[in-house]
Amino acid sequence: MHDGDEPSVQSADVVVRKRRKGIYILPNLFTLGGLFGGFYAIVMAMDGRFENAAIGVFCAMVLDSLDGRIARMTNTQSAFGEQMDSLSDMVSFGAAPALIAYVWALSTLGRWGWIAAFVYCACAALRLARFNVNTTVVDKRFFQGLPSPAAAALVAGFIWLMTDAGIDGEQVRWFAFALTLYAGLTMVTNVPFYSFKDVQMKRSVPFAAIVLIALGIAVINIDPPIVMFGLFVLYGFSGYGVYAWRKAKGQQTSVISTSTDEPDERGLHK
Repeated sequence: MHDGDEPSVQSADVVVRKRRKGIYILPNLFTLGGLFGGFYAIVMAMDGRFENAAIGVFCAMVLDSLDGRIARMTNTQSAFGEQMDSLSDMVSFGAAPALIAYVWALSTLGRWGWIAAFVYCACAALRLARFNVNTTVVDKRFFQGLPSPAAAALVAGFIWLMTDAGIDGEQVRWFAFALTLYAGLTMVTNVPFYSFKDVQMKRSVPFAAIVLIALGIAVINIDPPIVMFGLFVLYGFSGYGVYAWRKAKGQQTSVISTSTDEPDERGLHK
């Protein structure tokens, strides 16, 4: 006879299994592909194959633009994917362009060269960190500062263009110095750059739009280095045009879309 009426509980017989958290394969494959593009670019620069290094950065840009869209289309967004994407961007669009520019031209400038490369790399890290913490307060139509892939395209595109023309990095080292600093510092400004995020890919478009896209691809194929670098130069300066236009119209130049009353948002509106 038992001392009490309550049944005994044998905890050893009850096994509670926690569901393992998995990792979505498809979007992270594209992220890893972008990371490989940045790593490949660094290796090619170390081997003196700067054209291949620049192409590696551009390939990383394409893959970086796809991973987020694929995650949203397949409903496979995750915190792991976000962190993985940021780390991949830091390698592909932060460290890789800085190292390529340094090996190609900036190393001939001594301390000024590595200072410019470090400023670019540090600004890329600051840009990515600010983007992560300001995601919920920034107007989705614009980036706050030059996005890191576009900054990388400016640096890598210039190297690709000069290499294709047979111009050595030492001949244009000061121009490379100025462009690297411009790309780096513009990443951490509050200048608005159009994000193209309001373009709906699922929405139907006129037949003429498809024709224009085909023409655009054909124009790029005429001379990829010139066309690609020219497009990103236009984009790299477009933010200052938007800033000046808003300033002249008396409109708000900041892309922060919420109020400044909250302590965490003070200092963001400049």
